[in-house]
Amino acid sequence: MAGKSLSLGALSLGALLLAAAAGGAEPPPLPPPPPPGSCRGVRKVFQLRQLGSLRGIPESPRAGVDLQVCTSKNPTCCTKKMEERYQAAAKQDIQQVLQSSSATLKFLISRNAAAFQETFETLIRLAENYTSMLFCNAYRNMAAEATTRVQEFFIDVGLFIFGTDISTEEFVNRFFDTLFPVVYNHVINPGLTDISLEYAECLQMMRRDIRPFGNVPKKAIGQMERSLLPSRTFLQALNLGIEVVNTTDHLHFSKDCSRALLRMQYCPHCQGLTLSKPCMGYCLNVIRGCLANMAEIDLHWRGYIQSLEELSSAMSGTYDIEHVLLNFHSLVNDALVQARINGPELSEQVNKVCGPPVRKSTQSPGCSFGQNKDNQGLKMFSRDSEETLANRRKEFISHLQLYRAFYGGLADQLCSNELAAADGLPCWNGEDVVRSYTHRVVGSGIKAQSANPEVKVKGTDPVISQIIDKLKHVIQLLQGKSFPKYDKWDLQQTGSGGGVDEQISGDCDDEDGCGGSGSGEVKRLLKITDSGMPDKTNLSDVKQIHQTNDGSTLDTTGAGCTTMADYMTFMLIRLVTLFLSLW
Repeated sequence: MAGKSLSLGALSLGALLLAAAAGGAEPPPLPPPPPPGSCRGVRKVFQLRQLGSLRGIPESPRAGVDLQVCTSKNPTCCTKKMEERYQAAAKQDIQQVLQSSSATLKFLISRNAAAFQETFETLIRLAENYTSMLFCNAYRNMAAEATTRVQEFFIDVGLFIFGTDISTEEFVNRFFDTLFPVVYNHVINPGLTDISLEYAECLQMMRRDIRPFGNVPKKAIGQMERSLLPSRTFLQALNLGIEVVNTTDHLHFSKDCSRALLRMQYCPHCQGLTLSKPCMGYCLNVIRGCLANMAEIDLHWRGYIQSLEELSSAMSGTYDIEHVLLNFHSLVNDALVQARINGPELSEQVNKVCGPPVRKSTQSPGCSFGQNKDNQGLKMFSRDSEETLANRRKEFISHLQLYRAFYGGLADQLCSNELAAADGLPCWNGEDVVRSYTHRVVGSGIKAQSANPEVKVKGTDPVISQIIDKLKHVIQLLQGKSFPKYDKWDLQQTGSGGGVDEQISGDCDDEDGCGGSGSGEVKRLLKITDSGMPDKTNLSDVKQIHQTNDGSTLDTTGAGCTTMADYMTFMLIRLVTLFLSLW
């Protein structure tokens, strides 16, 4: 109904413009007044726009003594009931124009928010599968128990990224705490049956004191904090952007604004001027007055987009979530190698605190994580330097930057594109059709409205104030200022090895087993299609390159799952390298 009204209105207004343009270079004449004694044109438009019943609408002009806004010295075609219908229509029209103007902005943010969320979910699932495959291929005897810990860990990763208030340090430590009894039972002090629950709890409690995995847990905590927190903040910021647009799309207009909109859009109908459009200056005064509170968002909206851009740039590099999650299995492998090397010493320390192993009568099952498990999760993304996760963020930000001045220039955009008459054409000034608007045109924002001749603005809208407060808060989050650990995001270190690790973990010695460049680094890039969704291809099409300490590489490309032989070869190289470093 409303859409039909707008379309018909646009056709009739377009007819006025065409008729005026046909006049040539000379100033167009003012439109003739409606035929005396007739309200036929007004009745026709009222009916076509489906504003209400024709019953009670005058057939001919009469005195409008009961009108509140569309008053005139001349006879009028409006009644009080018509004026009320026109006022409702004016508010509906401006809301539709606002929603139409913000539709592409809302779609841009919401589409990308959904795409990034799905990509993060896929990354988490993929990283979980890589880590589980590590146990299935290289530590098969403890894979069933270990994959349960892996699943719990990546559930925590997902909960954190998508907004749950949990600590990255806590869930990383919990993963290594619960993993230690499994490693002790199968790697450090293996037996025919599993250790008892009480003994496992003792091992968990002493894990942080004896540090069986060296500096790896500390390194993992640093990497997770610096990759997951920015990604979580990025998603939160996109969701707030959607909330801002939704809120301003349904802005509540004041009584004075509603009357001004009625006077601008429908009062000329009462005089039979159904094709007239408001003068540009008049339109700007009315719309800037009605959107004065919305214009106050401008400064904070610009800061929001700028902060999103800065965070997006900082998220690329060593601490990119893609790099960290897809290489988590390498950290776990380093931890297991470290525990194996220090096995005898660890056994002595455990015996002093927990005593000799107390075992159950049953043994844990072997690996149940097959090559076909969760086949969707085992799919991989093709390597493409043009469509990485970082490039997708960059592309999104570049489009979002086009809307920096959206709220500051919205009134001007609405009048220029939708509402006002073109320059040089006769236009409505609130009282009559004239050649130009003679009143002062005020600027945007609440302060400028004190001189507005058309709309009175009384103070700040509490809904807009709340949105501004939320924008201020998310800007602080985006800039890293709300986290005591980081004065400003510092995520762009590149390369691998001691330089980065020392920044995360502090001092690192040979006993920690964290020298060199790390093992099993998987260099993969996410490809995301133009629709905003990940483009999935089979894992077997992706080349997996593992880099060792001496600079050599191992190609471990496989069909769905890396082979046992490749993993064992890789582990032997790591063991030799670590023994040489200890020597």
